[in-house]
Amino acid sequence: MPEEIEEGKLIGKVTHHFGHIGVAVIELTDSLQVGDTIRIAGGIDTDFTQKVESMEIEHEKTKKAKKGDVVGLKVKEKVREGYKVYKL
Repeated sequence: MPEEIEEGKLIGKVTHHFGHIGVAVIELTDSLQVGDTIRIAGGIDTDFTQKVESMEIEHEKTKKAKKGDVVGLKVKEKVREGYKVYKL
């Protein structure tokens, strides 16, 4: 039986990806903070989870972000615009 992947709560979507630095820009529809575990899913073979180690709003480091914020955070895999972001 395939491993069950926890769906999580949809909290935003990827609006940009900077491949050379491994950073995704995410438009939030809910809050997010450093220490949360997120899941990013999209495309045919992208579906991974990771812990939020650090994030920035307008190039300023922040610990918490709220609905409506646009944050940049390091991602461990390549992502694309439109991929969904869930909080687990």
